[in-house]
Amino acid sequence: MVSTEYERRIAARFATFDQDGNGSIDREDFSAAAKALLAEFGVPARSDRGQALYAGAEAFWQGMAGIADRDGDQRITRQEFVTGAVKRLRDNPDRFAEIARPFLHAALAVACTGTDGRVGVADTARVLRVLHVPADQAEAIAAALDTDGDGRIGEAEVVPAFARYFTVPE
Repeated sequence: MVSTEYERRIAARFATFDQDGNGSIDREDFSAAAKALLAEFGVPARSDRGQALYAGAEAFWQGMAGIADRDGDQRITRQEFVTGAVKRLRDNPDRFAEIARPFLHAALAVACTGTDGRVGVADTARVLRVLHVPADQAEAIAAALDTDGDGRIGEAEVVPAFARYFTVPE
């Protein structure tokens, strides 16, 4: 895949982070994602899971801003996202996974209905839809994440897949 095709694909992924659709990613987008997930699953913001999700969102924002906010204005433009974060993280997908892990871990905990820390395929699709993944894609992605076919998805499946989605050319 040539670089321009890769950049075009990654630019489309920008909307996943730009929760308010204003053309840039900022701290409020990460907070909005956390708030929307809590509302979707009926988890109180002041609960342990709610606080962990907000802390994970802040950690994710700080990591992304540290890599991509080249001009220090506390927002990441689409261009900064494509040329900054993605190019640096493409060479090190594990770094992206570590930046995202606290948020993803907490998001799974919010969506988890059991005690094993794993989430059903349908609830995984709900999480993805809340994060602005189109419904048909959310269903397909959630099903693909269930690599062992047991109907449950855990952090070990989600974190590397998330990193690949944003950093590895297809």
